[in-house]
Amino acid sequence: MEALMNLADLELFIQVADAGSLSAAARVLDCSPAVASAALKRLELQLGARLFSRSTRSLRLTREGTLFLAYARKALSLLQEGRGLLDGELHHVAGQLSISAPSDLGRHWLQPALNDFQALYPQVQLQLSLSDELSNFYRDPVDVALRYGQLSDSGLIATRLLDNRRLLCAAPAYLQRAGMPQQLEALKQHNCLTFFLRGERYDHWHFCDEQGNQSDLTVSGNRSASDGALVREWALAGLGIAYKSQLDIAADLRAGRLQAVLPDYWQDAPLYLVYAEREYLRPAVRCFIDFMKARVRG
Repeated sequence: MEALMNLADLELFIQVADAGSLSAAARVLDCSPAVASAALKRLELQLGARLFSRSTRSLRLTREGTLFLAYARKALSLLQEGRGLLDGELHHVAGQLSISAPSDLGRHWLQPALNDFQALYPQVQLQLSLSDELSNFYRDPVDVALRYGQLSDSGLIATRLLDNRRLLCAAPAYLQRAGMPQQLEALKQHNCLTFFLRGERYDHWHFCDEQGNQSDLTVSGNRSASDGALVREWALAGLGIAYKSQLDIAADLRAGRLQAVLPDYWQDAPLYLVYAEREYLRPAVRCFIDFMKARVRG
């Protein structure tokens, strides 16, 4: 009969994957590096697979380790929920809730929602990670993420929260100086503020109109950032034309700090709530998802 897997070994494996270091994981679990190393080797032997590629300075998950990590997290999560069921914790909304959101959305649109949510559930400890890159749910400690657009990863649940568009915008000072473009092709004569991610510059902009016509245009400019909030700040400073989510710039448009440019053209960018596909969710995660759905419904 095959031996049962040691839960302590599983916990150590997850800690090593999160910390990227055997010694760091050993400190968290209050054991020696030798004990931690033996536990990891025991788990690899039991699985018949190498979980980490080792060097003198670091550990890196192998393909097999990456696949197994998702199941290890789920196994420990289900056991913790089982314990919670016995002592009533599943009926108690508390503990840490880790949320990931794009930088501009998190700083502005999401902030009031988080304040109201924590007022309802004061025992929830919020941890907000702001990044314009989609979190890796099987590697990063994220419970739920807010992201624009459809996701390609079918292993995640993406719930459409609300409709949204990307709009061209610029400060009145810039438009007074450079002129208001009257057609898309005129954008090529303007300084366009772009976004980049993992070294790829997003300077090929997609548009549609009310008739459903699709257009594409490659733009150029003297500034590009990996932080969407900074691109918005540059637009507010009158440095060029930005292509921003309507949710990020709605207040600026109302106040006249930014002005819509070629408003007959946009790109659909609906907002989604994203979370890992699993049968059970912790109460804090479930309550946050339900809270956000109710909030956008008004």
